[in-house]
Amino acid sequence: MKLIRITVASLAMFLLSAPLLRAQDLSKYREFSLGTSLADLSKQIGAKPADVKVVHQHPALIEELVWWPRHSGNPPAAEAVGQVLFSFCDGKLYRIYVTYEDAATEGMTTDDMARAISATYGVTPTAPDARISIPGGVYGGTEKVMERWEDAQYSINLLRPSFTSVFALVLFSKQLNAEADAAIAAASKLELQGAAQNATDRKKTEADSLEASRVKNIKVFHP
Repeated sequence: MKLIRITVASLAMFLLSAPLLRAQDLSKYREFSLGTSLADLSKQIGAKPADVKVVHQHPALIEELVWWPRHSGNPPAAEAVGQVLFSFCDGKLYRIYVTYEDAATEGMTTDDMARAISATYGVTPTAPDARISIPGGVYGGTEKVMERWEDAQYSINLLRPSFTSVFALVLFSKQLNAEADAAIAAASKLELQGAAQNATDRKKTEADSLEASRVKNIKVFHP
């Protein structure tokens, strides 16, 4: 009997903890999982190759794909999400940037949003003194993190970007995001070097052209 009671108690604890374990998966946003390939995610949302934007090609391939949930489905369903920006590094989804519709969050406070997100993920947030880079952000492309849910591998961040009144959510894989950040920094450096070299080459070409015109005109010029 004692063994049966222990077994039943263990099973009850497992069943009670199972929903929480599922809720604590910070690698997902709805049906989307960080680390998913660009090809698989494109199938999920019905995107075409032409919808993919190449941001950088070297030293890693950085691509972006925008999805508007309100425009999907027939007829389109009511949806709190206005836009989702998926970012890929060498074909793997490393960041999800979600912006919500104004009407869907009108009147809601940061605490209201935090409670809703905590209920979804089953994790208590922190309010770190941190900033995070987002597309179109100010202050060097970063925005203040209002609340954060994280574990060793993933980070979910609630923002209210200063250039808009809507709430936004940024989810990323810490490992893939670090790789992407390093690649983007290297790509930006290469682009600056390339721009400087192009400017130097352009000046030399202009100078050579001007000198050729000077030599030609000296021979034929009559005052």
